[in-house]
Amino acid sequence: MKKYKYRHELKFKISNNAAEVLKQKLSLILSKDNNAYYDDGSYLIKSLYFDDLDSSSYYEKMDGILYRKKYRIRIYNNDDSFIRLEKKMKHDNMTAKEQVLISKDIYSKILNGNVNNIECDGLLREFLDEIRDKNLIPSIIVAYHRTAFIYPISEVRITFDSNIQSGLYNYDLFEDGPLYNVDEKGKQVLEVKFNEILPLHIANLLNDIPSCREAVSKFAICRSIK
Repeated sequence: MKKYKYRHELKFKISNNAAEVLKQKLSLILSKDNNAYYDDGSYLIKSLYFDDLDSSSYYEKMDGILYRKKYRIRIYNNDDSFIRLEKKMKHDNMTAKEQVLISKDIYSKILNGNVNNIECDGLLREFLDEIRDKNLIPSIIVAYHRTAFIYPISEVRITFDSNIQSGLYNYDLFEDGPLYNVDEKGKQVLEVKFNEILPLHIANLLNDIPSCREAVSKFAICRSIK
């Protein structure tokens, strides 16, 4: 049986003004994520989430089930040379993630439901088995801009997500179909991830910023309007 490394994950809603102040303070003590692509230090994330015909992943989230998992395929800055299949597991306020790179060809086969002729093992095999056994299908595209800061002790990662959009009925991450804004105006999603303990000087910075801790799920936000 696989053993996963679970991390703390705290989520908040924060105003744009408070987010900019916090970003400036964090930049003095934390490093920017290397994925930064745009002039403002952000990068674009697009994720295609999968769910079964009963929308189990969505309703488990809405019902607050303590242990749950979901699968997604994720790309960054519309780059088709780096496509990642991820399984995200959540247990209360702890999360773990398993991931593997897949080719554009495999991605296309998955999107078109042609999964029987894919040679694979590990996570990809598990995912394809679940597609067949549980009738997993594309559920929703979630897109947003992320600014990220990292700190080596306790592997701290602090991210700001803004301009959250949904693809609704478009399931191809590389198609230029319409995206619809679904985020709360004037707000960003702040996520704080760390291993054992959040270093005190970082915790003190976060405590000084007005925010509202919530069980924010970008997947659920986008899925709820569909």
